[in-house]
Amino acid sequence: MAEPDELGEVRDELPEDLDRGFVGAYTFPDNSRRKITGALCFAVGVWAATAALAWSGDAVLLNTGVATGGVLLALVGIYQFAAGRRFAVNENEALVAAVADVGFAVGHASAQLGWRGWMSRPTWRVLVYSAEDPPEQRGLVLVDALNGAVLEKWVEDNPETWIETASAPHADDGAEADTETSAAAPGDDG
Repeated sequence: MAEPDELGEVRDELPEDLDRGFVGAYTFPDNSRRKITGALCFAVGVWAATAALAWSGDAVLLNTGVATGGVLLALVGIYQFAAGRRFAVNENEALVAAVADVGFAVGHASAQLGWRGWMSRPTWRVLVYSAEDPPEQRGLVLVDALNGAVLEKWVEDNPETWIETASAPHADDGAEADTETSAAAPGDDG
């Protein structure tokens, strides 16, 4: 639980038992773990449907609703098993593929895993910024996690306003603003 600070304000913080202090590379769990869920759903669904159909006349709780639910659960299990394909490309390889495809030197980049289509094809979404300070371009690249192919990319000039973080503001920035204002004033008579 968060304690009040010296000003009496309570700030959010991660509880001590959950804060692992993790530093280092994070490995995304592989998509093939869905096969375990698929196999369990299929087994329970087949068992429920078989039990409901075998004792349909005598049992009160094993009726056509349980049989229908079992069939639907088995179908979900088949889907999960089919959609659980192993990654061929990890997040680092997806970053490399995105950097090679955008056409500018990349400074900051980030990868996120998503899924596309009915078969939940795993896809890396890679956000990249150019290496300038502040970045002049940004891009979003979709990389297929099964074969490493770049599916789509969007690159644009960076519309965000950034403050310069690597260097101090220039002294002549204020002088340029004054020059632009005074230059615009004479042509402004009505």
